[in-house]
Amino acid sequence: MKTFILLTKLSAEASKQMTNRGEMGRDWLEKVKQKCPEVKFISHYALLGQYDFLDIYEAPDEESAAKVSMISLANGAFQAQSLTAIPYKRFVELTEEVLKK
Repeated sequence: MKTFILLTKLSAEASKQMTNRGEMGRDWLEKVKQKCPEVKFISHYALLGQYDFLDIYEAPDEESAAKVSMISLANGAFQAQSLTAIPYKRFVELTEEVLKK
């Protein structure tokens, strides 16, 4: 399984619906679980900044990650960006492989 980061910015309309934020989040997560049962969420964060939410999850491939972003966009997100995450230790190993003479 690969690790992905989902950064989500809600639409202005969805941002105004603070009273049912918990319900909206549960509905979104249920839709992801139904349409992408292979996806395993690791953690969820609310952010104060350019994006509203950050989700860390594992998926078998980029197509599954794309589905997660599409579900977000179809359910009130103005922007949803999925990024591949490489564990730092592996990143260092890759740089050493590339820089070997």
